[in-house]
Amino acid sequence: MKRKQLGNPRDAALFVLMDVDKNQAYSNLLLTKHMNQHKIAGIDKGLMTELTYGTLQHKMTLDFFLAPFIKGKLENWVQWVLRMAVYQIHYLDRIPNHAVVNEAVQLAKYHGHKGVSGLVNGVLRAFLREGVPSFDSIKDPLERLSIETSHPEWMLENWIQAFGFEKTEQIARQNNVAPPQTIRVNTMKISIDDAIQALESEGFTVRKGILPESLHVAGKTAATSALFASGQFTIQDESSMMPAHALQLEKGMSVLDMCAAPGGKTTHIAQLLANTGHITALDLHENKLKYIHENAERLGFTHISTVAADARQAQEVLEQKQFDRILVDAPCSGYGVIRRKPDMKYAKKPQDAERLATIQLAILNEAYSLLSPGGILVYSTCTIEPTENDEVIDAFLQLHQDMQELSLPDVFTALPHGAAKVGHQVLPYPDGDGFYVVALQKA
Repeated sequence: MKRKQLGNPRDAALFVLMDVDKNQAYSNLLLTKHMNQHKIAGIDKGLMTELTYGTLQHKMTLDFFLAPFIKGKLENWVQWVLRMAVYQIHYLDRIPNHAVVNEAVQLAKYHGHKGVSGLVNGVLRAFLREGVPSFDSIKDPLERLSIETSHPEWMLENWIQAFGFEKTEQIARQNNVAPPQTIRVNTMKISIDDAIQALESEGFTVRKGILPESLHVAGKTAATSALFASGQFTIQDESSMMPAHALQLEKGMSVLDMCAAPGGKTTHIAQLLANTGHITALDLHENKLKYIHENAERLGFTHISTVAADARQAQEVLEQKQFDRILVDAPCSGYGVIRRKPDMKYAKKPQDAERLATIQLAILNEAYSLLSPGGILVYSTCTIEPTENDEVIDAFLQLHQDMQELSLPDVFTALPHGAAKVGHQVLPYPDGDGFYVVALQKA
């Protein structure tokens, strides 16, 4: 491929897609990088984001649509140009088909040669002429669901075993729907009602969430609000606000957040403590601790200290200190947030969950040693994989029989949920991501 076409959102999206493919990097991290490198104007950032996420979300479906019209093997970048064009034709209605074809042909001409642009033109015109192939040709229900929702069969099989076919289909379809923008109002600085009024005056559409501090906002990017800059809210999915509530915090407590960066849950704990007590925020990666400090400073929370260490050896740096509350928001496969990172579907492997479960149990065992008698330990993940949720907690409880499961606060009853032997399993739903949370108390 040639050098970047500055200011071209389709070219920028193509570079993100190629980068995801080549380097197995996450699209959400690459978007900002390529927006800046391509010098994409504000008015075009939405289109670039839509093309990137939409094409990734439906990659397997798009390949099924294209298969009858392609003969032989194509260069990788040409395949992405075609996928991106068919995504626009089939899933978007605001861009005329002739404009989509023309833009794809121009991309092919710029990065390739006349033969490539002719091929792209021919394939897309044949697709427009003959229409979308029918899914009815796929007789096996699992294979059809895989192609129709663009999820690997092994992933769907795991979910079918855990939740049944009907719920699995709902999960897979929800994963292809754009997530809402959710914010956590910093009630130390502004009331919910005042935040709503201020956001509406800035042109946002606002509605209340399940939690008293959560709002769903639409119309503009939340980070552009003056309230964000002044620390009156932070951007956080409603699901990821739940673990802090599960801790059942009281003012003045000593709290350990064992896998803390970038600090969303850490600062939520500080908010629920009303900036009292003390929070120790631990993370494996020292370079990520700066994000915790930046978030805490913007929001105005001062009772937070950070430590760089492996959570599996936390006692080595915390010197047997005992905490009233410990949050283990564990590293996980992330299957609850696929709609935010659609490329995850194609990068993950079946064995990832078992490898992560070993790490998760090791962190929990370390947390146990750091928890005061009578203290509460909350384990949470942003996955819906039982291997990393129920099974990890089962193994932990067998090792530590003085730990007992606690009932979660009443607000959890308002959430949709999936099958869970212990704790609360939430499947991806219109207003939030999939997640798992359990609260355990030490005798």
